[in-house]
Amino acid sequence: MHADETKTDAALVRRLLAAQFPAWADLPVEPIGSHGTVNAIYRLGTDLTVRLPRIEGGSKDVATEHRWLPHLAEHLPHAIPVLLAQGVPGEGYPWSWSVCRWLDGANPAPAAGGAELAADVAEFVLALRSVDTADGPPAFRSELLAARDTATRGALDALHGVIDTGAAATAWAAALRAPAPQGPAVWVHGDLQPGNVLVTEGRLSAVIDFGCMGLADPAVDLIPGWYLLGAEGRRTFRTRTGADPATWARARGWALSIALMELSYYRTTNPVMAQTARQVIGEILEETD
Repeated sequence: MHADETKTDAALVRRLLAAQFPAWADLPVEPIGSHGTVNAIYRLGTDLTVRLPRIEGGSKDVATEHRWLPHLAEHLPHAIPVLLAQGVPGEGYPWSWSVCRWLDGANPAPAAGGAELAADVAEFVLALRSVDTADGPPAFRSELLAARDTATRGALDALHGVIDTGAAATAWAAALRAPAPQGPAVWVHGDLQPGNVLVTEGRLSAVIDFGCMGLADPAVDLIPGWYLLGAEGRRTFRTRTGADPATWARARGWALSIALMELSYYRTTNPVMAQTARQVIGEILEETD
């Protein structure tokens, strides 16, 4: 998926464990069929996972997750990763890495969740938003929406003939007209889309992959309105989060910008990510509100 991606396999995981965490070295290692773009995931025994960043940027997230996830977990109503060990480069692998507890659940279908999932996700977002921001790092998506204009329009140019770029450009321009955030930055997950959410029987069971977390405009964590939820769920989510018109308009812009960039970047390398992005764009362009 990436030109600078580091290759991994189960044999590498076994070597890393033997060298750094021998107590786990004899457990079976199985690659997980994840469509994630930053980490390669391996199941370790029945209760653990090993996460190996594919790229340098993902490695930089490891220390942030180990620093902040235990603190955030105290305040959140749903499970998040429990980090048990932080590995270091070795055995030919160049990045930091993690061992975590296994979390049960499945990734939801994109843009399909209803009112129950919407209520669960809203509860999570509001709880995260209420955490004290003292010393919190800037999120991966901490910039103002307008700062993404050049990159978003570049993605639109690359997608000419692939989607209705005229309608998408109109929707993007409308989002840019929304007032900028007036309040302080809050804690956000930063990437609440299907690959980073686990559900059980249609209800939220866990939120994973906090590599984008930090302080940002609260609109950033409203993107599940389009990434995770259908029209009914989206209405519930908007009501439960109390999003005012300006925040909701920025949220729509964030979802559109992210989806356009994902579709442009992953169109030939990650079909699942690309299809999710297409669905998000379609949801946004079909909206009348």
